[in-house]
Amino acid sequence: MAPGGSELSEWGRKAERCPALGAVGPCTIDHGRAISAAYCAASQDFSGPRATGPNFGVEPAEIALVSRPMSSLRAAAVFGFVALFISTLFGCRSPGEGGTEPSPAKSSAADVTLKGVDTSALTAREKSEWSRLVSELLSPCADHPVSLTQCVNESRSCRACAPAAKMLVDLVRRGGSRSQVEAVYKARFSAEAVKQVDISGAPREGSAGAKVVIAEFADFYCPACAAMKPVLDGILKKYPNDVQLVFKHFPLTNIHPNAEKAARAAVAAQRQNKFWEMHAELFANQDKLDGGGIDEIAKRIGLDMKRFAQDRDSEATADAVSRDRKHGENLKLSGTPSLFINGRPFVSTGESADELEQWIALEIELIGGSPAAPAADKPAPSPAPPASAAAATSAPPASSAAPAPSASR
Repeated sequence: MAPGGSELSEWGRKAERCPALGAVGPCTIDHGRAISAAYCAASQDFSGPRATGPNFGVEPAEIALVSRPMSSLRAAAVFGFVALFISTLFGCRSPGEGGTEPSPAKSSAADVTLKGVDTSALTAREKSEWSRLVSELLSPCADHPVSLTQCVNESRSCRACAPAAKMLVDLVRRGGSRSQVEAVYKARFSAEAVKQVDISGAPREGSAGAKVVIAEFADFYCPACAAMKPVLDGILKKYPNDVQLVFKHFPLTNIHPNAEKAARAAVAAQRQNKFWEMHAELFANQDKLDGGGIDEIAKRIGLDMKRFAQDRDSEATADAVSRDRKHGENLKLSGTPSLFINGRPFVSTGESADELEQWIALEIELIGGSPAAPAADKPAPSPAPPASAAAATSAPPASSAAPAPSASR
């Protein structure tokens, strides 16, 4: 069954809560850092010692606990600054609004109609915004440096133009701001967006001859990563011949202190050809991993415990996790889960599950894939990585490797 209904909404229901402020979202390297900087600055005005806590320096609640008195006027100024800072970051916003980002000047755009592109679901305002986008954004093909409108209307040979215009319909309908929509468009079609993702020796699931390779950087303690698992499982089930999933370790030890232990356990399980069994159990039991929880999982999935302990604690396993994390840092990752689809960083306007499935379907279409095939039996587990794995990278196939420059302006 394809990801849909409750599976697709799981991403939104099961995301991590920021330990400092209660902000909901994926696990990020900088959780709490920006707000803590404001609190640190504000606390300079207190005559007492600065309150500190585990979440990047300052706990919001602890500012009220400073023992030495200060003038009520200064207190009001400090707390007013902090309240303003918080409301700026987390205040009520309209769907798609980009926070404090100034709204771009909106030029009048003629109402656009493109052959084969249905815009009937858009409101008048959304249709106007979509018309502006397709009139100003360059086509996805570098050898056709014209607007999407011109590309479609002139039936240019760029196969991606009409699908790109349809994608913009969905993004605008979901309420994405212009900056969000342009970021998605650039990630999806710009040649500069493609990254070389090293997948050598990494565990993989799905067809060996897949047209689409999804490289996922994840942390086993990250609830948002656990929520992404059924979505990716659904995609693999829907496209058994076209999609392969590759897992890369990116433990965020600054917010999940034991995440590296879980990553090492997964590598050790991979050496006994049971990575995906360990992968499933770690995500399903995130609240039970500390203490002896991981060892209990290892026993439950039938690992040789003596070999498991040796591999988990070995320098080679530590190096494997470190290599993945370093590679993620070089790719400028800021959190988990981070996905690369044929080398392109997956970017969404907020409805990640729906947009991910549409991105995959479009990638298969542009490469020349067939409609979704019936579900196949679950592929065999990934073999343990050899001592010296051949180099491998995830990048767009030749047939789809010429997407265009980013949006025009």
